[in-house]
Amino acid sequence: WDLAAALLARCGSVWNMYGPTETTIWSAVCQVQAGDERVAISGPIADTQLYVLDEHLQSVPIGVPGELFIGGAGLARGYLNRPELTADRFLSDPFDADGRLYRTGDRVRYRVDGSLEFLGRLDHQVKLRGYRIELGEIEAVLATHPGVQQAVVLVREDVPGDQRLVAYLMADPEPDAGELRRLARSRLPEYMVPTAWVTLDAFPLTPNRKVDRQALPKPQTDGAAETSVKPRDEFELQLTKIWEKVLGIKNIGIKDNFFDLGGHSLLAVRLFALMRKRFRYDLPLMVLFQAPTVEELAKIVSEGIRPTSWTSLVPMQVQG
Repeated sequence: WDLAAALLARCGSVWNMYGPTETTIWSAVCQVQAGDERVAISGPIADTQLYVLDEHLQSVPIGVPGELFIGGAGLARGYLNRPELTADRFLSDPFDADGRLYRTGDRVRYRVDGSLEFLGRLDHQVKLRGYRIELGEIEAVLATHPGVQQAVVLVREDVPGDQRLVAYLMADPEPDAGELRRLARSRLPEYMVPTAWVTLDAFPLTPNRKVDRQALPKPQTDGAAETSVKPRDEFELQLTKIWEKVLGIKNIGIKDNFFDLGGHSLLAVRLFALMRKRFRYDLPLMVLFQAPTVEELAKIVSEGIRPTSWTSLVPMQVQG
């Protein structure tokens, strides 16, 4: 919309011409109106059909998101020398026995006036540790912060086997990470809260002025905050070393939150396995969610203190 608004200030009229290359570039056209901050796709051009369908290729009602499919005379025959991709993207038209549809991968919904509203790419919907996540939903929540101008969220796997949600922000002034976490947790489930935060002066862009997600930098995870409280005894020191090994972060303090440092359920399993090996105590995993700092865990393990809802701490029987 920012580009459309800039053009409207310089032109007599602005038209949004939508369509992927696979449907011969343009499939829909509409005039952009001042004040409409959600640029519509509008209706199809001649000899073209637009359908909003669910995963079962059934039409969805007005206002319900679905995937945009395009049919008509403009469809390409397929991808050159790529029969599998052609079969995946070009489908038989369920509404016309002689027709074909191209699945765009674009997530849209019908407005009451019959136009289409673009909601994002379906390939921005990811699966993370068993949960299906809509990245755009996280971005929308973060964008409600008064200091955030734009937010982009990615799943990164900079360490093999360790996938993390990373939030990239354009903000002035730079918001506090703790404040952003509280905002996210107030409106999203825990598994959708980013574990790393990167503030940039500007996002890298493609030639088409879209955010170049592949060019976004790796988040820095070299160390915890400089104000972290150091271990006070040998037991806390040993526990801190285990945390640093699991999280790949140096200088972790005893009051640092495991999840705020990028921890998640799979890392928690690894953490408790190492603690079990080192301290010979078998802790239920739920303890970490209620005592997510070294200080709290050290107290539980060393003193055997537990709320009544927790499983008893039982020393493991060690062979030999």
